[in-house]
Amino acid sequence: MLFDPKKLLLIAGPCSLENERVCRAVAEALVGLRGSRPELNVVFKGSFDKANRTSLAGARGTGIDAGLALLALIKRDYGFPVLTDVHESAQVVAVAAVCDVVQIPAFLCRQTDLLLAAAATGRVVNVKKGQFLSPQEMVHVTGKLREGAAREIWQTERGTTFGYQNLVVDMRSFALMRQNGFPTVFDATHAVQLPGAGGGKSSGQREFVPPLARAALAAGAEGLFIETHPDPANAISDGPNMIALADLPALIDSCLAVWRAVR
Repeated sequence: MLFDPKKLLLIAGPCSLENERVCRAVAEALVGLRGSRPELNVVFKGSFDKANRTSLAGARGTGIDAGLALLALIKRDYGFPVLTDVHESAQVVAVAAVCDVVQIPAFLCRQTDLLLAAAATGRVVNVKKGQFLSPQEMVHVTGKLREGAAREIWQTERGTTFGYQNLVVDMRSFALMRQNGFPTVFDATHAVQLPGAGGGKSSGQREFVPPLARAALAAGAEGLFIETHPDPANAISDGPNMIALADLPALIDSCLAVWRAVR
């Protein structure tokens, strides 16, 4: 299994893979984190296509071929397992040929054919809880993956729609979703997103990432999903809710302190 219950799972990387410079900068920082914090189980993430942009004007990223080449490079040069998301069943085989973890985006978590295609790869499948679902409904989502004979299943909480352009995190979710029998991860950076609130793009409140991440671990989350970037203000997507790379070590140290305390 890729998940290690004796370690804190950290899924981290840029929102969009963007380019080799950004990917290497993030990977090098994660190598430093992993090297000095043996309790971390680090998976590098990055998206090759931001397929659900608010506006057609939003940059979508590298595309699948260049994106998978970047992920293969990170895996080869830095030794990280790698994760990316898929949006169509036709992408799954190519992604699984490179990636250790196939991720199902929140908006697509009920797409049966996509779930079954991901399950059939034999790779780990991380499925994000849709913003429109209760935590209790995730038993049906993970059930589809189980029926599809997925080798390993992770489930990720990323907040629930609360009125317009806002998300809230119900800390009961981690206990409820854990009843499904699979590791539960908290997506700390997407949970502070303000969908569509940035004038044709999403905005965010990154200042709330640290308290929510620590609270989620205290409530029973077994992993964290944190997007990070050397210069969030100039990232092509999700800049307002990503953590600056320079701020990541202090955040992880505070999270590890909580993780240790509740074990």
